Formats: sequence, structure tokens, C-alpha cells
Amino acid sequence: MPDTLNADAQQPIDELLRRELTRLGWLGVAGFAGGCFLLKLTWGWQSALQWLVQAGLVWAFLCYQTKQRLPLNRADPKAPLYKDLGWANRVTLLRAWLIAAVAGFLFQPWPEGPALAWLPGMLYLLAAVLDRVDGYVARRTGQSSLLGIELDTLFDALGLAIASLLALGYDQVHWSYLLMGTAYYLFHAGILWRNFRGLAVYPLPPALHRRTWAGFQMGFLAVVLWPMIYPPLSTLAGFAFMLPAVLGFLIDWLIVSGRINRQADGVDRRFAQITQFSQAVLQPALRVIVVVTLVMSLLQSGLPPLPVGKLGWMNNVMIGGFILASLMVLLGVAGRYFSLILVSLLGWYYMTNPLLPVDYVLFCSVVWLLLLGTGRFSLWTEDDHWLNGYDGA
Repeated sequence: MPDTLNADAQQPIDELLRRELTRLGWLGVAGFAGGCFLLKLTWGWQSALQWLVQAGLVWAFLCYQTKQRLPLNRADPKAPLYKDLGWANRVTLLRAWLIAAVAGFLFQPWPEGPALAWLPGMLYLLAAVLDRVDGYVARRTGQSSLLGIELDTLFDALGLAIASLLALGYDQVHWSYLLMGTAYYLFHAGILWRNFRGLAVYPLPPALHRRTWAGFQMGFLAVVLWPMIYPPLSTLAGFAFMLPAVLGFLIDWLIVSGRINRQADGVDRRFAQITQFSQAVLQPALRVIVVVTLVMSLLQSGLPPLPVGKLGWMNNVMIGGFILASLMVLLGVAGRYFSLILVSLLGWYYMTNPLLPVDYVLFCSVVWLLLLGTGRFSLWTEDDHWLNGYDGA
């Protein structure tokens, strides 16, 4: 069990936590200074210094927000403070450092070079991976905290906003994708506005899909910041990933603003009917649509799917992948995993083949299956259980 001290020693613990956070803060500053020097070697002083200033300001903001929440470094509101931040919160702060590093690339052209061009996306990808790791570390070390929950939400939201703005700056997504990147802040600004006006704010029922969808958004943004996926595919993918999430935020807003009374029996019954329709009709229909449109796309584009050359064997790999993944999706065997494989294969396929009208339907259907799952009549859905168990949720 983690070491804690009783209430008589709260003030010394507060000081210990502040000192540890200060040390980590200065360690982050040193990391940015070293990063600036390395960037100067390949990117030039002006761009490197702009990166340093922007990243440093975001890091200072995140450290300040963490300091304000240090009294939450406890297992529950009545529990004593932990005597240190713990490894889980340290991993979360590392994620914050990576997000600040990504912010340093804002308002600048996409870096050029075989390694530098990949850096923004790889930094954000590592931050997204650590989003899964910190919860695991908290459980393994037995030091889960209210602070970790608060910081997790704060850093997720800011990371999505920064990565969305960066993707827009690189012309990888349509401006409307910022609705996704800023949805968290718009949602909470609306709550503050209602509180300011003395209007009621109604409780929002928990939903497993929120964190799952946020994780998929992070994965999409990491990939779209790599120098290998470009419009119109990146724009289409942004729309496909954004639409369900924005609709989810809209429904949540209607609930918290009282326009939808989630506690009413009739409303609850309608939500159950919508869920049942999605699982019994919509999601199975998407599985069929994916297979049909994939066949149509391949026939219209012509075979082989990739240009024949020295790496002609890759055509066999791609065709085999399409057959296996589409069959698993159709049968509902680990449908989300194989939808992700299909998304990857289609991204590879569209590098050398134009997007036809049928491909817009195909790609959106695959992404929506990835987000929603394969629904009823599926043979094996353990992937749904794993995703819905995100960070132990």
C-alpha cells in the first residue's frame, strides 16, 4: 500500500508535493532547452526558439494547473494526502510535457526532413500511448488518486485541442474538425454560462464510449500528423472520426441543459430503443456495407491494388489483408481490431489509388464500425470489452 500520513502532518506533505512538482517542472524546462538546441541544428534558430517559447509557456500553464490540484493527491475526498506524487502522476506529467512539446510546433510550417517531419506526430503518439499507461501504473502501484483523474481529463482535452489546431495548420483536416478539438472547452464554457445566469445544470449519466472515442481521436490525430497521409484522405478521415463524437457532445449538452430529461422513464426508454436499433440494425448493416463497398472499390479501381514493380509481392499482402479483415468484420470476430486493420490497409491503398465516390462510403463505414463496434450477430466481441475497460473504467 502507498505511504500516507495523518491529518496532523498535512502542511509538511503539501510542501513535499510542491517541491516535487517544482523539481519536475525544472526538469521539463531543461528538456525543452536541450530540445531547442537539437532543433536548431536541423531547423534553424528562429523556428527552434519559437518552439521553445511556445512549449515552455504551455508547460508552465500545465504545471500551474497541477499545482492548483495538489490537494486532490489522495485516494478519495476523506483519505489523507499521499506523501509523493506517485509514479502514475509522474507518467501523466510526462504526457503533459509531450503535449507541450507538440504545442511548440504550432503556427509554424511543417518541419522538413526525413526525421524532423515525423517528430510532431510521434511526440503526440507517445503522449496518447502514455494516456493508457498511467492508469495501469496507478493500479499496479496501488496509488490511484483524484489528482490523476483530474489531470487525465485536463491533459486529454488540451492535447486534443493542440493536435487539432496543429493538423489544421498543416492543412490536414477541414476547419470544422476544430469542433472536435474544442468540444470539451465549449461544453464546459456552456456549463459556466448556465451557472453564471443561475440556470440549472443537470447531471450527465456516465457512458463508457466517451473515453474510448477520445482515445480513437488521439490515434487519428497522431497518424494525420505523420508525413504520409494527406488530403483528401486525411480530410475524409477527420470527418468520419469527428461526426459521432460531436453528435455525442451535442446530446450530452442537451442533457445537462435540461432539454432532454434523462431521468424520465419515456426518455430512458427511447435511448434504450436507439441503442437497440444501433446494435441490431445499424452496426450489422455497416458490416455488410463495408464488404460490398470494398469489393466495388477494388473492381472499379482495377487489380492489382498497388502498382506492380519490384515490390509486387505487396499486392498479395494487401489483397490477403483485405480478404481476412473484411471477413472478420462481416462475421463480427474482433470487429474493431479488424476495422482498425482495414483503416490502415485503406490508407495504404489510397496512396496510389484515387478516392472514388464509393470510397467515401467505404472509409466512413469502416471508421464508424471502429467507433461503435459490430453490434448484434457478432461471433466474438472481446475487443469491445477491452476498449470499454479503458483504464479500468
